[in-house]
Amino acid sequence: MPPSTPSSNQHSIGSSFSFGPQYLVDSYLDGNLSTVSNPLDPNRRAKESTGRQHPLANDTTDIFQESDDDAEDEDEYEWGMVDRMRLWRHDALMQHLYETAAFWGDKIVSWTNDPNDAFWLAQTYFMTHQYSRAERLLTRPFSTTLSKRPSSPPPANGHLFMSAKGKGREQDPLPPLTSLPRLPMGPGAMIEVPEEDQERVSRLVDMSVACRYLAAQCQVRQGNWTEATEMLGEANPFRDSGRSGPAIPNVDGGIKVEASMCHLRGILMLKLNRGDQAKQCFMEALALDVKCYDAFDQLVTGEMMTPDEEWEFVQGLAYTQQTPQDAEFVQLIYTCRLRKYKHASEHALTRKRLVDEYGLGDNPDVLYSFADALYANFRWADCFVITSRILGLVSIHNSTMPLHIACMYHLSHLHSKLFILAHEMVDREPENPISWYAVGVWYLSGGKWPQARQYFSKTSLMDPRFGPAWIAFAHTFALEGEHDHAVTAYSTCARMFTGSHLPLMFVGMENIMLSNYALADEALNAANSMCDGDPLLVNEMGVMAFNHGEFQQATELFRKALDLAQVTQSSQKAWATTYLNLGTCYRKLRRLTEAKETYQKVLELDSRHSVALGFLGLVYHLLGQTDLAIVKYHEALSIDPINPHVLELLNMALEANITKMPSQQELSQMLKVLKEKYHRAGETEYKGKDKAPRDVPLDVGADGDEMNLG
Repeated sequence: MPPSTPSSNQHSIGSSFSFGPQYLVDSYLDGNLSTVSNPLDPNRRAKESTGRQHPLANDTTDIFQESDDDAEDEDEYEWGMVDRMRLWRHDALMQHLYETAAFWGDKIVSWTNDPNDAFWLAQTYFMTHQYSRAERLLTRPFSTTLSKRPSSPPPANGHLFMSAKGKGREQDPLPPLTSLPRLPMGPGAMIEVPEEDQERVSRLVDMSVACRYLAAQCQVRQGNWTEATEMLGEANPFRDSGRSGPAIPNVDGGIKVEASMCHLRGILMLKLNRGDQAKQCFMEALALDVKCYDAFDQLVTGEMMTPDEEWEFVQGLAYTQQTPQDAEFVQLIYTCRLRKYKHASEHALTRKRLVDEYGLGDNPDVLYSFADALYANFRWADCFVITSRILGLVSIHNSTMPLHIACMYHLSHLHSKLFILAHEMVDREPENPISWYAVGVWYLSGGKWPQARQYFSKTSLMDPRFGPAWIAFAHTFALEGEHDHAVTAYSTCARMFTGSHLPLMFVGMENIMLSNYALADEALNAANSMCDGDPLLVNEMGVMAFNHGEFQQATELFRKALDLAQVTQSSQKAWATTYLNLGTCYRKLRRLTEAKETYQKVLELDSRHSVALGFLGLVYHLLGQTDLAIVKYHEALSIDPINPHVLELLNMALEANITKMPSQQELSQMLKVLKEKYHRAGETEYKGKDKAPRDVPLDVGADGDEMNLG
């Protein structure tokens, strides 16, 4: 890349000192009046080199302007010491020798005082986590008067340098690199610049949007949220400039710096607990550039939008205008990452096209889409097979790990493997919040609620936006029977993840347990307004209708839940409870035949479902089939021997059988059987003591054919 000179735009000390967004807007608009491209244009990228110098002599991105004089002089350009050191700096960065890059880059900046070299030195500091050092370099006073970037250090004591070709011709002495007096440094350095030098001094953050963006990144890494917000502005300064918007593609097809700044602004809004503003920033970043996956990931993984909002927003992005050749693929790969409560057929077609047309059948992100769909349908064993495949391809896939761990929790035979996985993750990646989440889930699987809660709390402290840890933390209270604490924890989760209906649904479920039906209705209706395609939520609404005595409405809701489960092809066994609820509604409506069929459906799914056996016995009891009822009661008690309700029903059935008056035909048959029995007993020869057989009543005569009927 050809060398570049600093910006030719001159700014007064009053304008360059501003940190607010208005300065960027004014400079952006003023730049349209110049014949050169404005350095504050967020979509500006480097011009390609046509010179003869080595392509790695300079870094591949030049964030500052080039002058026409430099372009004319490229053909006569010869390598010097500075160019060689720029090559060293580039190779050191590519080979992750950051200290080497910083060492030689620092010497380059001292010789050239070039803003472009200073920017790459700041990048090197950023990569080595020296954020304060990088920020100081980007915000200190910088000379803007150099006309050329020298290829060699300044001459020493008037001595001449030999040319690279070994010729002994003399070179014109280079102008002194310090044409300005020594500039003041420190936080207030710009204020201390002498008035006569103010026109020739500026900061890198005032000369380039890329520098301003990097400085804001440094401030974010240091936890200076307010200063970073001032650096970026609380709103996009380029929004109404006329040269910014979703329909305007980047000039070189790369990612717009403007979109990256919007994404960083969203991160800052999250740090400042401004969730709604963060959501708007991420949406703006993704709308400006559909290639900005970080913004998409924040919106989807952080569940900032409802499923319907997600679908409409992602499908309505300007793919064709921004990436004409790749628009279809980008749309498909984003669609497969959306939540799976609705649009089941569209999701299936999307995955099929990604596999068949784009050959991504073994890509972890596409496989994750399959696993996510299976998990949403409660098909944990199938989901575990796919997540295991993903983790075989990559050791840790952040999106997949929560699904993989949850499947191991639901499948009891995998609890030992969950223990091993948690230990391996903690040993391998102790700084990853998912490692400690796995430890918490293992304790949860063993019923150790306090220990599980401790590790879920640690996970949420390490990553406050990790939703599964917040939900699991609240689950520990619910499973322990601390429903009031569970409601509080779920409510906190609902405030953080405003696009997810799950926390509100769990709040409703806990209020049902507490018999707070008014609050339960409110929470469930709010969850339903966000996502009306979740069969589990519809089941809970049916439970509330049943509690209100609205059995017909409850029946309709339970049938709707089962229909939704059929659409999503979920595991039938997972919905045995909903079938049980539906059968109970039929029984309440005196539709006993339908109730019997529904309970039998439950037993087809789970033959040892003690509650279904007891309810089926109750239906037989109500139908007058006492013998069948007694059989079912006994089967239920064989599974749950101390169920007091079934025991009481069994006693009632037995008493009903005893007190029931037999018909004349039944009585005659009973007498006939007894006579034959006693006749055979009387013919038996006794041995030993003279005692009657134990099975012959005392009031039977010697000939055995007389019986006192009382």
